[in-house]
This record gives sequence, C-alpha cells and structure tokens, in this order.
Amino acid sequence: MTNPQLIREPADITANWLNQVLTQNGVEGTVNSFTAESIGTGQVGDNVRFTLKGTGDIPDTVVGKFVSPDPVSRQTGIDTNNYRREVHFYNHLDGRLDIQTPKVYFTAVDHASHDFIILMEDLAPGVQGDQLGGCDEEAALKASRMAAGLHGPLWGDRSILDGDLIAERSENAEALQLMYDALAPGFLHRYADRLTDKEKEMVLLVGQNMNAYCCKYEGERTLVHLDYRLDNMMFGGQYPLAVVDWQSPALDCALSDIAYFCGTSLTPDIRASIENTLVAAYHDALMKYEVKLTLEDCHTLYRQYAPAGLIMAVIASMIVGETPRGNDMFMVMLKRSAQMCRDNETIELLRS
Repeated sequence: MTNPQLIREPADITANWLNQVLTQNGVEGTVNSFTAESIGTGQVGDNVRFTLKGTGDIPDTVVGKFVSPDPVSRQTGIDTNNYRREVHFYNHLDGRLDIQTPKVYFTAVDHASHDFIILMEDLAPGVQGDQLGGCDEEAALKASRMAAGLHGPLWGDRSILDGDLIAERSENAEALQLMYDALAPGFLHRYADRLTDKEKEMVLLVGQNMNAYCCKYEGERTLVHLDYRLDNMMFGGQYPLAVVDWQSPALDCALSDIAYFCGTSLTPDIRASIENTLVAAYHDALMKYEVKLTLEDCHTLYRQYAPAGLIMAVIASMIVGETPRGNDMFMVMLKRSAQMCRDNETIELLRS
C-alpha cells in the first residue's frame, strides 16, 4: 500500500486514503464508506468529523483539521504560520510533553501554500469547554494542573527555537507593539457600543505598557500554548481533559498561559475567588519538574501577564473573519481580562 499523501480539502478525503492512514497506525480493518460534518468553533481552522463504516477495528469516527474556508481567516493562518506551526508541534514537540493531546494519525503540510491536514482521534463524547459561560473550580483546577505538564518538560530549553515556527516572544515585542497600535483603534471603533469607558481605557493602558508586558520578565522561559482557554479544551470522554489547537506555541513565561486562562475562561467573580488557589495548584504540579520558581514568583507573574487575554482579543478579532459568535467571544475575553488587570493592579506592576 502506498504512503498517504497530503489532502488539502475535506472533500478530497477517500476511503482508500483513510485505509492507508489507519493501516500505517496499526489499525486492522477496512473503511468502506464514511460521512463528514463540520464541528467545533474554530476561527482559523476547519474541523471535520468523519464517521466511518467498515470492518475490523477501525474507529467509529476520526477528526480532520484543515485550513479555514473563510478567506480572511485562511490568510491570517498563512501570514502567522499557524498551519505550519501546528503540524510542527505534533511532529516534533508533542511527544516531549506531559500534557494530554489527541492521538494523531497523520499530519502533512505544503510549506508553500500552507495547505495542511491533521487527522486525529475524535475526543467525543468529551465536551468542549464553554468559552462564553466559563467553568467551575473543578474544571479550572484540571486546566491549571495540566498546564504544568506543558511547561515543565521543556523549561528553559532554548533548543526548541528555530527562528521561524517557534520564536521567543520577548524578541518580537516591537512587532507586537506595532500590530497592537495599528489594530486597537479599529477594535475600539467596532466594539464602541459594547465596551465600558473603563474597558476602553484599559485597552489604551495595555498598549502604553506593552514593552514592559513583553520584556519585564527576565527568568527562564518555556513552551507555552498562547491560546490556553476553554474553547481549546475537551472535558470528559476518554480523557478527563485534553488540550487542542496548537497553532500558536512559542517560548515565553509559563505564567502567561495561566493568566490567559483565568482572564478568558472564568467569570470575574469565580476568578477572583479562586485565582490564588489555581496559581498554588499550578505551582504545586510544576514542582515535580526541575523548575526553580517560588509560589510568590508565580503570583507576581500571574498579575503581570493578566493582559494576555485582552491583547489576544484586540488583535485576533481584527485579523480573522468576523462572526457573531466570534464577536461575543472576543468581548467576553476582553471584559474578563480588563477586570482581571484592574483587580490585580497589573498596570501599576508593569510600571514599577
């Protein structure tokens, strides 16, 4: 049987191609036919569930991830190297981590066109986190502890840098500043009726202190997810928690992921009541690795990186295709993160 080739569009999937992929993964059986349906709420990628019919031990379903069908979002994925980066993550980094991710059957990418496919296990009946509604303390603790399995194994490992797909974010501070400054006025105009005066002020304050946000931390960095939030988490099913959407990993301060999660995925009242507990649980899980970071340091860095969700909301909302659900999501992210910055006196900390 020939090796499976890159499939660029969901419509190009065939039973023969699926059989090639599954056979290479040691699956004994034959796919005779299948159906396909779009799933998920991704802004930059297109996720499709394939329901398989056949004989033997073939899985009931698998999920394929492809470039976005929306031209604006697709171009964003190309310009930011998101598609190439996710394939790189699964091929070269996933196996070095202790974080639960879906089993991947096949990955391929065309480095010129950025067309790609990731065929992976279906995490159903696991349930995607509720980005708009938020989550409770139990789910938040799972996410906080699991983040240690992402950060700990590659702590301080600069060998993962390649100057192209995995970069050190502090070295891109000027580019981030320029992008934020260029997009923030349009963001404030588009969402003017949905933002309070204090939220608008925080958008401006974060921009004024962007360099400190990016560069104030001088400690060891590690691989971070950069979009560690409920939309990218599956709870239940075969795993208590699995993390997906690895289009943005970079080398940065580990606490940026924890602050981002709390500032985007928890309602302000729940976040304020449990954030110290979550940081402590994360630190405790991290200590099984060779990491020198005190709990006090964790709390300080958590406060310092509170703008992470706000920055993502401002930038991402303006460079992907606009949808009603996307608008609601970006508003939730910004409002929660802005409140988190105020509650933790983040601007004062960045200026100190």
